[in-house]
Parts: sequence; structure tokens; C-alpha cells
Amino acid sequence: MQKFAFVVHPLEARDFSRKFSFTRNWPDGLVEGIIKYIPPFKVSHIRGIDSGHNTAEGWFIGCPLTSRQMLDMPEPYVIKKIIKAGKVAEKLGAKIVGLGAFTSIVGDAGISIAKNLNIAVTTGNSYTVATALEGTRQAAKLMEIDLERANVLILGATGAIGAACAQILAKEVRYLTLAARDESKLEKLATQILKSTGLAVRVTANTKHAIRNADIVVAVTSAIDSIIEPEDLKPGAIVCDVARPRNVSRRVAEIRNDVLVIEGGIVEVPGDVQFGLNFGFPPQTAYACMAETMILALEGRYENFTLGRDLTVKQVETINKLANKHGFKLAGFRSFERAITPPELTGIKNNAARKAIQVQSGIQRGALENIDKNLIYAYNNEK
Repeated sequence: MQKFAFVVHPLEARDFSRKFSFTRNWPDGLVEGIIKYIPPFKVSHIRGIDSGHNTAEGWFIGCPLTSRQMLDMPEPYVIKKIIKAGKVAEKLGAKIVGLGAFTSIVGDAGISIAKNLNIAVTTGNSYTVATALEGTRQAAKLMEIDLERANVLILGATGAIGAACAQILAKEVRYLTLAARDESKLEKLATQILKSTGLAVRVTANTKHAIRNADIVVAVTSAIDSIIEPEDLKPGAIVCDVARPRNVSRRVAEIRNDVLVIEGGIVEVPGDVQFGLNFGFPPQTAYACMAETMILALEGRYENFTLGRDLTVKQVETINKLANKHGFKLAGFRSFERAITPPELTGIKNNAARKAIQVQSGIQRGALENIDKNLIYAYNNEK
């Protein structure tokens, strides 16, 4: 029996009530004020993982800080608390620990944490990339978008996940745009992609403009607030939202029935797995970052696998191969905590086609009106 652990934390104050229901109606400020003094603890025991090649058990370890606290509080304090969570995993007998959500991006993205633990550490980013791109490819096929000819945007391209997605997609598409706040890092990544693939990618810090022109958006920023709103997306656009907290506003699902938003990196776990924690997913499914830790444990690869800001294509290919071996696979399409049914996909595609016709008709009407105005102006001038 292989053993692993995975560090989780409340993305928002209200998520704390998933484990402690009595806090459900507490104000966010009160919850955050209290949980920062709570030491890391075992949340649940994970049982029943069986790939046919090996079995594994593990534990969710809670690191009681919200996403906002992890960004706003002093970095040494946050890292120390994550290390303490890793020590809890060690005591439970785990041989590898995965870093979930913002615990994987604080400081040097896990390197310092690994140096202070006696067990292996991984962020799970490699398998997150693999599954996000596979989901994007499947979504494009269902929406009848030719990936090779589509305008593809990586939002948050200078992060570890974004950069890896960009390097892989650069081999598959013709029109790729990279967006992030740091333009110097974008230019460096663009140069690297040009050298390795021959593709000249576009870079921009104007994310809103880039989103409005994109057929496909892979969103992987570390923003704590939504950055994609309903008015930002063109009809028929696909958004693979890998970020947690989400980059896509919930208003998109409420208002836009002509765009497809999917959650990136959600997989089925082999065996009759019992997580012992409700994190909003159907039974036997998990985030890809969680799954990477499980996969490495099942394979007996107790090593620091995905750490730091640099993520290689080889790492993505390796973990994807191991995932296939052990029976992990995409768990279908989900959007805002619910499955997307085949009829819903058909409806989105049909709505997108109708909206695109309406937009094109509006453009043509505008062009004809301009022609009429110009003719009238020219006629009046001649008189």
C-alpha cells in the first residue's frame, strides 16, 4: 500500500464551512481572523485507490489560510505554515505530499517547502497541464473549431502552467497569443517558443482586448478575483478555466448561453475511492493536481517531481503516460460545479451559430449604412 498526502486550503472564507458547517453564516472577516491561528491538521483519510497495478491511501491536510491571506500575509509566515502541513503528512506516514491551490505558488513554488521536509513534494502542475490541454482539444472538436486555425489565448502565460501550455500548443496551432502583466517575461517566453517551434506568437498585457478576439482561452492566472466577464467573450468561444479561484465570472454561465466554459484539470480516479471530504466534485473525481500526487505514489516514484516556476514538456508527457498506465482519465466536461450534458453542448453550439449570424448581419448593416452616408455626402457636395 502506497501512501501520500495532499495539502488543501479554503479558497474563500466560506469554503471553511465544507469541513466546519457551524461557520457557514459567519462573516468572512471573522472566519479569516480565526483560522490564521489554527495549526494545520488532518482533514480526512483517503481510501480505495486501486489502479490494477498498485493501491494507495492518503490524507487531505488542511492549511487554514484563504487564497487572499496567502497573498497578503507575510510570505515567511505562509511558507512556515505550509511546511507545518507537510510535517503533519510526514507523521501520518505519507511518502509524498502534493501542494494544492495557492500553497503551490507561494514563494518559490514549493522548492523551500521541499527543502524543509523529509518526504517528496510536488505541485501537481504537470498533470494539470496535460489534462487542461486534453480537455481543450476535446471541447474544440465538439464545438467544431479547427484548433490549428483558431485564435488561441493563454491567459497568465508567464506562470509555470501557462508557459508549459504555451510551449505545447505552439506545436499545434498557428495563431497563439500570450497575455500576462509582465511584458518582459512575455517577450522572453515568446523568444523561447520561436526558437523551439518556429512559431511567432503575439504577446500583450491588454488582456481584455485579447479575450475579445480569442476563439479559445486557456485561463491560468493566479488572480483572486474574476477577470473574464460575459461581455468579454465572442460567440462560440471556449474557455478552459484552470485557475483556482476561477478566472471566469459566474455571470458568464448565467448570461452567455453561446460560449462554452469548462473547468480544467478534473479527472476520474481509479478504484472505489472515498475522499472523506466534500470539495464540490462528483464521487471518484478529483483535481489533476491531486491526481498527480496519487499517480506518483501508485508508481512508487517518491521524488520531487514538479517544483518551482519552470515546468518542462517532458514532465507533462511523463506524468500523462503514467496517468494512462494507472487508469486516470478526464471526467467529462464540468462548468461551475456541475456536469455539462450532451444536450447542453448542442444548445451552446446552436446558440453560438445564431449569435455569430446576428453579429455578422449587424456588421453588414453598419457597413451599408456607412456606404449610404458616404453616397449622400458625395451627392450633396457635387450639388
